[in-house]
Amino acid sequence: MDYIFHIIILINIYIILTTSTNLLVGMTNLLSLGQAAFYGLGAYFSVLALMVLHLTIIPALLFSAICTSLMSLLIAYPSLRLKGDYFVLATLGFQLIIYTILYNWISVTKGPFGISGIPSPSLFGLLYISGIYSFLVLSSVLAAMVIYIFYKLIHSPFGRALKGVRDDELSLLSIGRNVTSLKIWAFTLSSGFIAIGGCLYASYVAYIDPTSFNLDEAIFILAAVLIGGTGNIKGPIIGAVFVVVLPELLRLVGLPDSIGANLRQIIYGLTIILLMRFRPQGIAGEYALK
Repeated sequence: MDYIFHIIILINIYIILTTSTNLLVGMTNLLSLGQAAFYGLGAYFSVLALMVLHLTIIPALLFSAICTSLMSLLIAYPSLRLKGDYFVLATLGFQLIIYTILYNWISVTKGPFGISGIPSPSLFGLLYISGIYSFLVLSSVLAAMVIYIFYKLIHSPFGRALKGVRDDELSLLSIGRNVTSLKIWAFTLSSGFIAIGGCLYASYVAYIDPTSFNLDEAIFILAAVLIGGTGNIKGPIIGAVFVVVLPELLRLVGLPDSIGANLRQIIYGLTIILLMRFRPQGIAGEYALK
């Protein structure tokens, strides 16, 4: 039963990541490869909050989200004036820069050795979240809150404005809307909520190292969004469930890890190719990326 709960916790973490990424990729049509960088920043900021500042879980989540959102402005301001492939390359460069810093700044991040012994967070200093059942409840609550917030956001005037950015920037400009400001807000909000997933991951695993937040992880998160579908809430959720459950199904079949890992990548790639050919909006999405 603990194994099933562990899978559910991972699904909840990736629901947070994919739903947050959807705000940028699906709602604003900004294809980003920097998700893992913000995921990692959220995890490392949470270590600072838990191990140095000794914050409880709610302040630690807010601290990670706010700090990561501020860091996202470093890439948001200069890159969001770019379009298409140039924006993708800018986020790719940011991803590689953050990974390199995390890997080489050993005095702060401990580099490839990683940070172990991350303490269990507490709720108001009274209840410690240490067992798998506690993290199941915490991750489920956070995932449900993120889903609710983004559902309301997507159906708000702000969400409709983002759809306008996605569909026709010139029309929004013609009625006096600040398109760049809308993109920056979407980028910042997406990054902050991705950081919540990083904080949850770090406190659950109690160990982090830069290899968990490399370019492969960024592509993995983006693949989950594209497979599930963009432009709504259910698409990213389905994508998160798909990419987390598939490796476990291959493991249950009895394939060795050396074969299962490669086969998993082949299945992901083949799924994306088939979806782009026959259903470009993804399994449950309502919008096909341009």
